[in-house]
Amino acid sequence: MGLFNLGYARCLLNYYMKILGGKYKGRNFYMPAGIRPTQNVLRAAIFDLLGHDLSGMSFLELFAGSGAVGLEAISRGAQEVIMVEHNDLNAKTIRENGELLGIDLGGKFSLIHADAFATLKRLSQEHGPFDIVFFDPPYGRKLAKKTLKLLECHDILHAQSLVLAQGEVSEKLDIPKAFTVLTQRRYGSSYLTLLQRVVI
Repeated sequence: MGLFNLGYARCLLNYYMKILGGKYKGRNFYMPAGIRPTQNVLRAAIFDLLGHDLSGMSFLELFAGSGAVGLEAISRGAQEVIMVEHNDLNAKTIRENGELLGIDLGGKFSLIHADAFATLKRLSQEHGPFDIVFFDPPYGRKLAKKTLKLLECHDILHAQSLVLAQGEVSEKLDIPKAFTVLTQRRYGSSYLTLLQRVVI
């Protein structure tokens, strides 16, 4: 199916969001109906915290959903971006978004269609540390706490790595002693917590 027909079929069930900055600024991508999106104000805030120019950086997005944050990181110049998503429909959407934007997801920009926790363990053995790790897990299942514990236990971060967690204000985020909070900001019912490993 061509991109025009694919886009027409998708828009019947989904809606579009836009890349906010960088190379692909203003370009549309798909957001599946029913997914909890990282809204524009939050995506803008994410890159206010992480920086608008990610040139030369490696970026890992866990629980990637539509890939909105990972695609934004690619647009802003990240050297390597890995998006991890377990849900079949969401993973399919990430691939389609890559196609829509003309981004090859087979090289330095990639999608891993698998469980986030199993992938973290594997990457700690097969991949060097990431400069930035972002995660926004499904709410109500205490997955943020488990994600931080795994980041603490596995060799996936270096001393200057940044970890950015997005979550629901109603869910208290327990911070392991291995991390220090650089800043925490609230946006409506959501929060962003920027962390770094404690250097001993």
